[in-house]
Amino acid sequence: MNLQGKKVLVFGSGKSGIGAAELLGQVGAEPVIYDGNADLDKEAVVHKVKHCKDIRVYAGELPQEVRKALDLVVLSPGVPTDIPIVKSFYEQGLPVWGEVELAYRTGKGRVLAITGTNGKTTTTALLGKIMGDAEESVFVVGNIGTPYTSKALEMQDNTTTVAEISSFQLETIEEFAPKVSAILNITEDHLNRHHTMEEYIRVKELIVKNQTADDFCILNYEDPVLREFGRNITPKVVYFSSVRRLEEGIYLDGDQIILKTSEEEIPLVRTGELKLLGQHNFENVMAASAMAYYAGVPVESIRKSICEFTAVEHRIEYVTEKNGVVYYNDSKGTNPDAAIKGIQAMNRPTLLIGGGYDKGSGYDEWLNAFDGKVRYLVLIGQTRDKIKAAAERLGVCPCILCENLEEAVKVCAEKANPGDAVLLSPACASWGQFDNYEQRGDMFKEYVRNL
Repeated sequence: MNLQGKKVLVFGSGKSGIGAAELLGQVGAEPVIYDGNADLDKEAVVHKVKHCKDIRVYAGELPQEVRKALDLVVLSPGVPTDIPIVKSFYEQGLPVWGEVELAYRTGKGRVLAITGTNGKTTTTALLGKIMGDAEESVFVVGNIGTPYTSKALEMQDNTTTVAEISSFQLETIEEFAPKVSAILNITEDHLNRHHTMEEYIRVKELIVKNQTADDFCILNYEDPVLREFGRNITPKVVYFSSVRRLEEGIYLDGDQIILKTSEEEIPLVRTGELKLLGQHNFENVMAASAMAYYAGVPVESIRKSICEFTAVEHRIEYVTEKNGVVYYNDSKGTNPDAAIKGIQAMNRPTLLIGGGYDKGSGYDEWLNAFDGKVRYLVLIGQTRDKIKAAAERLGVCPCILCENLEEAVKVCAEKANPGDAVLLSPACASWGQFDNYEQRGDMFKEYVRNL
């Protein structure tokens, strides 16, 4: 569709909606913004849109005369496709695109796209680094935080776009066709939006909808849904596995990641050379490496990039090494479930800083996951006494109570031996002592660097 002069409704006034409206203005379309929230500050939205002078913003009700004049609707990812007003656009015969479809149609170059329930952000950031180290024009966009639409007009024919794509964004694709796609895993999530697991799976699998036999799709062999899905799709399938050797694909064999093609077996990297920890991260490395390899990046370049890459901020993030002690920031471990991943990723004796705001969680499962690795549990915040009582009841490790995070870091530095790790993975929210988990993680890093 030639967008010049087209009247386009952008549904949603957040970051994605603003990005879409600006892009539409730059390509000569006539966008208007609509938001279902009747209390929306329309003036504030107008001021955010830089490339459309006097853009109109509607909130609550959408006038019939505006609706009748439309040529296209662009939905922000947060807008469900099954609400009455969106259904009425379809009934009106209007094309309904998502922000990803709009960006794809106006951008240039090729796209490498990643979806899945868990691990998308780390894999996207890692693939972005690999491609950025190997090529001149690379953009990392999508669900990772930078709207795809905000970069589309900067793309050239030689551009590679690395895109993190959510299920919400996949619902509204039409022509979107990645050169290499990946589905990392599918576990129960977003059922309030997709209603059934079957529908959630169907939407995730749309990432391959427009791929051809010349394209590639990277899939997790250990996910039974994806293993079966890979048997009957058009693009060439490359599986990854963290638990078995594959006839062809990329897999973890002991402490080594092996890439096996029809022609050769390539030892890619030993896990000890990576700054990322834990099996879930080794899967992310395999997925990103396979995507880069089949996008044409040389093996040596991939190896160098993955060894340099540090974790996404606040998620088992390597901070530094001091006096033979390695420090990790897992402030994003805001509940016991997430914090279990943090301690499971540790491969050395660990001093663990935990505790924070009390969300009413139980801590037994987290404490039992310590598996003898934790030398000291250093506790802060509202939950410190509750966690200490549970740890003593289970007999998992000695506990030390501290008044604040700064004191906890100093205590860990005093008690740690060379070869130990100090891990901030609180299993609790940050409120009470910090505004959010990001601030908590940033303060931890500052205290560590000041040691």
